[in-house]
Amino acid sequence: MKKIIYSRMSFFVIAVVLFWIKTYSFYKLEFSLGVKGTVQEFLLFFNPLSSGILILGLGLFTKGRRSGRAIIYLSTLLFLIQYANVVYYRFNSDFMTLATLTQTSNFGTSLGGSILDLMEPYDLLYIIDILFLLFLYSKVKGKWTTDRLKLRIPIAVLVTGILAFSLNLHLAEKDRPQLLKRTFDRNYLVKYLGTYNFIVYDAVVSLQNSSQRVMADSSAIVEVENYAKAKYAESNPEIFGVGQGKNIIKIHLESFQSFLIDFELNGQEVTPFLNSLVHDETQDFTYFDNFFHQTEQGKTADAELIMDTSLYGLSQGSAFVTKANNTFQALPAIIGQQQGYTSAVFHGDGKSFWNRDKIYKRLGIDQFYYDLYYNMNEDNVINYGLKDKPFFEESIPLLKELKQPFYAHMITLTNHHPFVLGEGEATLVPSQTGDSTVDGYFQTARYLDEALAKFFVDLKEAGLYDNSIIMIYGDHYGISKNHNRAMQEILGEEITVLKNSELQRVPFMIHIPGVEGQGTNHEYAGMIDVVPTLLHVLGIDAKDYLLFGTDMFSDHHRDFVPFRNGDFVTREYSYIKGDYYDNTTKEVIYEPSEEMLKMKDTVLQELSYSDKLLNGDLLRFYTPNEKWVPVNPSKYLYGKKQASNAEVNGKAEKEK
Repeated sequence: MKKIIYSRMSFFVIAVVLFWIKTYSFYKLEFSLGVKGTVQEFLLFFNPLSSGILILGLGLFTKGRRSGRAIIYLSTLLFLIQYANVVYYRFNSDFMTLATLTQTSNFGTSLGGSILDLMEPYDLLYIIDILFLLFLYSKVKGKWTTDRLKLRIPIAVLVTGILAFSLNLHLAEKDRPQLLKRTFDRNYLVKYLGTYNFIVYDAVVSLQNSSQRVMADSSAIVEVENYAKAKYAESNPEIFGVGQGKNIIKIHLESFQSFLIDFELNGQEVTPFLNSLVHDETQDFTYFDNFFHQTEQGKTADAELIMDTSLYGLSQGSAFVTKANNTFQALPAIIGQQQGYTSAVFHGDGKSFWNRDKIYKRLGIDQFYYDLYYNMNEDNVINYGLKDKPFFEESIPLLKELKQPFYAHMITLTNHHPFVLGEGEATLVPSQTGDSTVDGYFQTARYLDEALAKFFVDLKEAGLYDNSIIMIYGDHYGISKNHNRAMQEILGEEITVLKNSELQRVPFMIHIPGVEGQGTNHEYAGMIDVVPTLLHVLGIDAKDYLLFGTDMFSDHHRDFVPFRNGDFVTREYSYIKGDYYDNTTKEVIYEPSEEMLKMKDTVLQELSYSDKLLNGDLLRFYTPNEKWVPVNPSKYLYGKKQASNAEVNGKAEKEK
């Protein structure tokens, strides 16, 4: 009996059981996977088993005591992978993928504080099993022989693991047909198959996507082109061309959600200046209150991509990083070629963050003002980079230097997790939820609002306001669903699945010189719709270009808003995590209409077309019109002492 207890196989079984229990504990304590019903609960419990058997079973192929050490090493590796996902999920409500691992440049010193803020003291409890295995190994290793186990034993273990996975997949496919073919949501995959099986699946998908560019040819774009042309919405003749020749100032509000507009905390308006743009008719702004972000793992980088190309971000990772060598037909290049716009991005952080110094050249952006252009002393910098107030103040002289008409994209930073301010900079009476993320969010949002108010004054004094189209938008959520307890306390209502979806609204407001603002426009729209809208405002027909959005001012605007995970919202109903909801009653629609089912297929089709276009780099095969000149990234040079790229490229064109 003792021989059995002290054997290598017993040690292996104990390691698998501990791994199984811990992984299931992670699922229940750390992840919000939306488990529904007995089958899904069973699969959530069952799915770690196959991973544990297959991965820890590899340790049984080694000799003698090495088997125990190998099993401990593998257990530690599996823990590190799972714990990395836990920390990542605590902010992103999502799982890491191979594509996100290519974005390691974003996890430098500027992210260090954010990562530490996501770690909890109780996390030390998650290594108890490894400590126990080390203790057990020290007690039993002396009982083991130096011989290798007979080969049939570890092979039988691996076969058992494969059978367990096959059963897992069979039950998952019965509960969720075409799970691996039609699911964009990683929460579904982890819920049904487990974290480690998802990692294998992700690796396969990543390799398939990488091979698509090599296999693609010009015929692959025809289907995408037909879809984009069919979705096109003709412009509103009262709006078309009214902004031609005007400067464009696009203000990117970091992590800013629409619920902040008109929101009062302890009797104080959080964003009084933005509220005034929405409600003061003399400001001539149009505010879209049903505008949604459509970002995924790329967050801010996804927002930039969508807002400049009308393409969706990738379902995994960031196209700014993984597709940085693609061909794009982006807004800065289009308006630069057709109407002589100079384009520039302003951002108080390092130029390589999100691979911007590479991808901007592909988008045709003439100049990039990054940290070297700003006073980055310790009083001006917090968290991710330059504070918003000095950022806007120091950007005014740079804006004045730009050749007009210009397209200026200004990216704020202070309202970013973990939402911290310097001493004396908070001006709101703070909330007291006990959740530092939620309590800090309102303070940094107020700081951003104050920075914007001063920036508008400076724009007017610089003579830039009256001749500029001004767009203001939020790039993605700031408060994830992991903070629902504190948010429910703040908002005074339960945050259901549908409510969480509704909180994905971000503000979009636009001021066009000489055009009377519409006040609040209730059209349902998303980031994907901005490029065709702005092209039509400038008098450029969007029909020539492969865009997945439609003009928000058009009477024919397609007002459904897809999310990257396959969910979507319309004016009447929403499809969230497998269920349809009535937007008025907030109740589940148990018998969706044929139109609803068709809309779901349309959304999945649209997302797949965008993926094909990006993964196959299909725009290299497409010429929108005779005026288009493919962007040559080698012509763009970013640096403080450089001449503007608009001048460099202009001279090159003249020399031709």
